[in-house]
Amino acid sequence: MESKKYLIVTAGGTGTRMGGPLPKQFLTLGGEAILQRTISLFTRTIPGIKVITVLPQEHIRWWEEYCQTHPFPQPQRIVKGGFTRFHSVQNALKVVPDGAIVAVHDAVRPLITPGLIGKLFQMMDSERAVIPVTPSVDTLKLLDLKDGKLTEAPEALDRSRIWGAQTPQLFRSEDLKAAYTQAFSTLFTDDASVAAAYGIPLTFVEGERLNLKITTPEDLRLAQAIANLSS
Repeated sequence: MESKKYLIVTAGGTGTRMGGPLPKQFLTLGGEAILQRTISLFTRTIPGIKVITVLPQEHIRWWEEYCQTHPFPQPQRIVKGGFTRFHSVQNALKVVPDGAIVAVHDAVRPLITPGLIGKLFQMMDSERAVIPVTPSVDTLKLLDLKDGKLTEAPEALDRSRIWGAQTPQLFRSEDLKAAYTQAFSTLFTDDASVAAAYGIPLTFVEGERLNLKITTPEDLRLAQAIANLSS
């Protein structure tokens, strides 16, 4: 029997670095809210996937009204975000059953391709967790901040071993739910770090450089340019 598939979309942030009145997940990209575009990519690629949208409590009503007034009939379960991303995912997992495949994706990564989404879910037929990553292309510096000045640390970094983690990150639901019973740590920067701390084996696969996370106004302008080229 095929496992049910769930998508947890983490949109619980307030987007302070974007500097606007609305969190970045509600800004427009290609004529629709970034959050709508992100969810639609998954629902078109994985028919029948169940969507759990994690939102800041103060913007839940805004999103409900948006869904009612725009051509976006996608059924979804809305969950209130927590104090951190860790707590937001923890809240969402409360409504995910065991025996499912669950993907956790940043709402503000709306440029992922259907090809990568499909590949990640297909890999879950034989893996316990799949994490997309991309190699570093920059020369990396390990710096210390002392007396307001940045000073290079003596340790050398081998760029060939440095990869950046992306989302969606996919897990078996019982594994991820168990991992999220751990106490919060500031070292938990994504779901993979939570799973690894619990001992869940991770499988890494190369992701997509254009699967960028929109965090700043510059990111949004770049995403708009990419969306215009692909439309």
